[in-house]
Amino acid sequence: MKVLITGGAGFIGSHLAERYLELGHKVYVIDDLSTGRTENISHLQQSEKYDGRFFFTHDTIFNDKVLLDLVGICDLVVHLAAAVGVEYILNNPLSSLKTNIGGTEKILELCHRFQKKVLLASTSEVYGNQTHAPLKETDGCTYGPSTKARWSYAASKLLDEFMALGYHRTEGLPVVIVRFFNTVGPKQTGRYGMVIPRLVDQALKGETLTVYGDGSQSRTFTHVKDVVEALVQLLETPEAEGEVVNIGGVEETSILNLAQRIIKKTDSKSKINLIPYDVAFSKDFEDMQRRVPSTEKLNSLTGFRTSIKLDEILNDVIEDRRSNLSRKLKDQA
Repeated sequence: MKVLITGGAGFIGSHLAERYLELGHKVYVIDDLSTGRTENISHLQQSEKYDGRFFFTHDTIFNDKVLLDLVGICDLVVHLAAAVGVEYILNNPLSSLKTNIGGTEKILELCHRFQKKVLLASTSEVYGNQTHAPLKETDGCTYGPSTKARWSYAASKLLDEFMALGYHRTEGLPVVIVRFFNTVGPKQTGRYGMVIPRLVDQALKGETLTVYGDGSQSRTFTHVKDVVEALVQLLETPEAEGEVVNIGGVEETSILNLAQRIIKKTDSKSKINLIPYDVAFSKDFEDMQRRVPSTEKLNSLTGFRTSIKLDEILNDVIEDRRSNLSRKLKDQA
C-alpha cells in the first residue's frame, strides 16, 4: 500500500511514517517544514531498510501540481498538515486559518476526485471551553467571542470536520476524523507552547518552571505510540468511516501537579513560577480549564484502548530531551 502523510515531517506524522514503513508499506511525505523538522525523518531517509519505500517532498500542500501527483499515486491519505500550537496560532492568526481551512479543502477535493480514503486530524480544541468530563464525540462545542483569536484554531478545525463529513455524506468519500488530546513523546519540542517538553527542558536546565494561571487547569496526555496505533487501526476499520473519534490518554492531571512531577523525576532544583495569563499571552488568549476524553468509541470500533500512563510518558520525554540537551552541549564545546 502507498500512504501519503501531509505534515509527515512533524511530530505525529514522522512517527506514523515510521510505523507504516515497519508494516511494509511505501510512505510519501509532503511538508513545508514550517513546523515540521527534517531531523524527524532523516533516519528514515538514510535507512537502507526503507530505501525505495520512503519519499519526502519539501513543498506546501497548496502546490496544486505536486499534491495532485501525490494523491493520485497513493492509496490512502493521512492529513496532518496544519498550523499547530496555541502560541503559533496567536502569533499567526490569518495564515493559520488559511492553512487549516484552505489546505483541508484541497485535500478533500483531490481525495474525492480520485476516491481515496482519507483520515483528517482534528483536535480536542473543538470542544471549546468545557469543564465536564469525559468529553464525548457527541458533546456540543462552546467558544468565546471571535475577538479572541485563541478560538480561531478550534473553529477552523471544526469547519474542517464539517467539510469532511459533508464529502462523506454527499459524495460517499471514505473519511475518518480523529480528535487528538495532547499527544506527547520523543521528538516533540516545546517551540509552540507544547507544555511537557517545555517544562522538561526548563527542569533539566535548572531554570524556573513556568506554569500559566494558577495551574489548576487539567489535561490528559497521550503517548504518540498509542496515537499511531489508534490511527493505523482506525484506518483498517471500515465502520470508522464517516465517524469522529477521540484519541486521548488515560490519566487526568493538573498542570501544577505535572510540573511538580517533572521536577521530582528529573531530580531538579528548579522552582515553579505561576504566571498570570495576561502576562504570559496576548489579550486574545483564553484557556480551557479541563480537557478529558471519552475513548469508548475508539474501543468499540477497533477494540484498542490507549494504555500508556503519564509516568511512562514523562520518562520517555525526559530521556529524549536529556539526550537532545547533551548533544547540543557537545556541539557547543
